[in-house]
Amino acid sequence: MSDNHDNLPAQSGGGEIEPVKNPGLPPHQWRPTDVDPKAEKRAERQVAMMFGLSMVCTVLFVVAYFSLDIGEDPTVFAGFGASTVALGLSFGLALLFIGIGIIQLARKLMGDHEIVEMRHPAASSPEDREATLAALSQGLEESGLGRRPLIRNTMLGAVSLIGVPLIIGLRDLGPLPGDKLLSTIWKPGMRIVRDVTGTPILLSDLQIGDLFNAQPEAMFPTEENGYPEVAPLEHQVNKAKASVILIRMEPDEITVKKGRENWSVSGVVCYSKICTHVGCPISLAEQKTHHLLCPCHQSTFDLTDSGRVIFGPAGRPLPQLPIAVDAEGYLVAQSDFTEPVGPSFWERDSS
Repeated sequence: MSDNHDNLPAQSGGGEIEPVKNPGLPPHQWRPTDVDPKAEKRAERQVAMMFGLSMVCTVLFVVAYFSLDIGEDPTVFAGFGASTVALGLSFGLALLFIGIGIIQLARKLMGDHEIVEMRHPAASSPEDREATLAALSQGLEESGLGRRPLIRNTMLGAVSLIGVPLIIGLRDLGPLPGDKLLSTIWKPGMRIVRDVTGTPILLSDLQIGDLFNAQPEAMFPTEENGYPEVAPLEHQVNKAKASVILIRMEPDEITVKKGRENWSVSGVVCYSKICTHVGCPISLAEQKTHHLLCPCHQSTFDLTDSGRVIFGPAGRPLPQLPIAVDAEGYLVAQSDFTEPVGPSFWERDSS
């Protein structure tokens, strides 16, 4: 065992550990950019060039995104989709040049002094905090960004533009819904039909306690009803929004909300089947209480009281569909829902 204690930390009279006299660092080696102004300027131009190339690649990404064809007749390059190749290369190179520029800036131009710091308690003293802020200020000064506007501006430009491809990429998520979330395919006079079979519902056929999963008649287009067929995707979207629950109870059990005096017929009420929490379909009903339970998160709605939430995370009542009876005795909608169905979204009215 060596008897040389020169490199061991010394303890002061106050019990604090002083820094080691010689931590074993080699002599500082000055870089060419530290001693040669020409080398410093050359390095500065190199770093700025990297950031400039990054900006060029970002612009090429945007050009390729909008100019190269994709889909059924894509632009092809060397057997590959030209759009994929161009977007991948341009975005990858934009990131690469930013990385190279930052590495070169750190290696050739930023401060290069070795710093040794002894371990200290987790709670720093005010003096240590001031020293840290001073060191950060010194590091910012030594980075040269304040006196090298070419590097600073090109770096800020490259980093700012690199977000453009990400923003443009959001376009591929699909078109915005517009006002499609605010309405369904229910129309005045449209018959309410049984789900799956599509048969219309006579008021006289309903008994107290009956509950049906129902759809608008337009979901079952025939030559007789005159509703047109739609594409499968549109059909599923329409069904997801327009599905309803139809239930008959004693009229005196219903608490009529102001403005909804004529929304039910002989104790028959109709509500959206889509939970207002996260949009799960619901049809678990308790016959005696007329409570409707969502199986996903147990939100519970009172069908006797305008679909009011009585338990669970749902924040709004179930939308109610105003109904009536046509000349042949079939149940029909008076109008569309008077509010958007399903879970909340930021454009909808909070009422």
